[in-house]
Amino acid sequence: MQLSIIVPTYNEAPNVAELVRRVTDETEGIDAEIIFVDDSTDTTPDVIREVAASAGLPVRLIHRDHRRGGLGGAVLEGFAAAESDACLVMDGDLQHPPEEIRDIYARFARGDVDVVVASRYAGDGTSAGLADRTRVLVSKVSTALTRAMFPIRLKDVSDPMTGFFLIDRRAVDAATLRPRGFKILLEILARKNLRIAEVPFDFAGRHAGESKASMRQGVHFLTQLTALRFGKMSLFAVIGGLGAIANVAIVWGLTHVGVNYLVAAIIASEVTIVGNFLLQERFVFQDMKGEASGVWARFAKSFSFNNAELLIRIPIVAIMVSGGHISAVIATAITLIVAFIVRFVFHSLVVYAPRKPGVEVSRARHIVEELDAQAMAPGEL
Repeated sequence: MQLSIIVPTYNEAPNVAELVRRVTDETEGIDAEIIFVDDSTDTTPDVIREVAASAGLPVRLIHRDHRRGGLGGAVLEGFAAAESDACLVMDGDLQHPPEEIRDIYARFARGDVDVVVASRYAGDGTSAGLADRTRVLVSKVSTALTRAMFPIRLKDVSDPMTGFFLIDRRAVDAATLRPRGFKILLEILARKNLRIAEVPFDFAGRHAGESKASMRQGVHFLTQLTALRFGKMSLFAVIGGLGAIANVAIVWGLTHVGVNYLVAAIIASEVTIVGNFLLQERFVFQDMKGEASGVWARFAKSFSFNNAELLIRIPIVAIMVSGGHISAVIATAITLIVAFIVRFVFHSLVVYAPRKPGVEVSRARHIVEELDAQAMAPGEL
C-alpha cells in the first residue's frame, strides 16, 4: 500500500459517495486506501458501508462509540490502522478537494520531507470556502497567533491550522500527543521538528451539510494552543488566575456593600473553589481522569484540600489586614499567589493520582518525577 487516506467524519452522510468517487479518480495508478474514522450520530456509517461495497479502491470504516480525543483522536486511530506509512488526512466535507491529492503525494514521494502541508496561504492557495468575512478574519488571526507562539517550529508553515496534510506516520511520536480537538497538525508540528513542504490549494465550499465551526471549537483551540505552548502547569495557572480575579472581584463587591472582609473572603473562596475544579476537570486534567478515582471522590479531595488551605489562608489574610495594614484585596491576592504551587502539587499527585500505582519507587523520587511530568505535559515550556 502506497497511500492511506484518513477521513475523520461526523455526520457527513451526504458527502461520502462523492468523496469516494473523486478520491478514486484522483488516485488512479496509486495503491491507495480510504479509512473513515467515524464519530457520527446519523446514518454516515451505513452510507460508508454501502459505498465501500462497490468502491474502486479499499474503503474501511472505524466507527467510534466513544469519541476520545475528538477529531485529533480520530486521526491518531487512523494512523494506527493504516496499511501505509504515508498517511494523508483530509476532511469529509469536500472542502479539501481530492483533486489535490496527486500533487501532495508527488511532493511527498520525493523523499526529502516528513510532512506535506496543503496550505490556503502559500503560493496561489485561497480560503474562498470559508463561509463569510468573519470566518476569514478569525482564520487569519488564529493562524498569525499560532505562528507567533511557535516562531521556530512553524517558520516554514504558512497554514498550521489546516486539516489537509500528508505525513510519514513513522515521524510521529504518538505517545507524546494529547489530542484535545481538531487541530492535530498543530499538535504534531509543535512537539517535534519535522521536515516540512507546502502545496497550495483552494479551500472549497462544503459539498453538503452544515459547518461544524462554533464558539465552542474556538475555546477548544485556545485551550489547545495554551497547553501546547505553556504546558499543564501554566494552563492550571491560567485557570487559577481567572479564579483569583473572580475571587478578588467578589471580595471587592461584597466589602463595598458592607460585608465584613472575612465573610467576603470566605464566600469568594467557596465560589471559586467550585469553579476552578470544574474548569480543571475540563481543561487541565482531562487526560488523567480515566485512571483516577471517580468524579465525586476527586471533587471531595479537591474541595476538602482547598477548604483546609482556606482555613490557613484566611487567618493570614486577617493578620495582614489588621497587623500589616494591607487592604483586604491586596492581602487576598498575595495569599492566592502563594497558594498556587501547593494546589498544583496536591492536584497532580493526589486528586488525579492513578487508582493503581505502578512500579514502587522512593517517595521523594516519585514526587519529583510526577511533579516534573505534570509541569511539562502536555506541551513545552
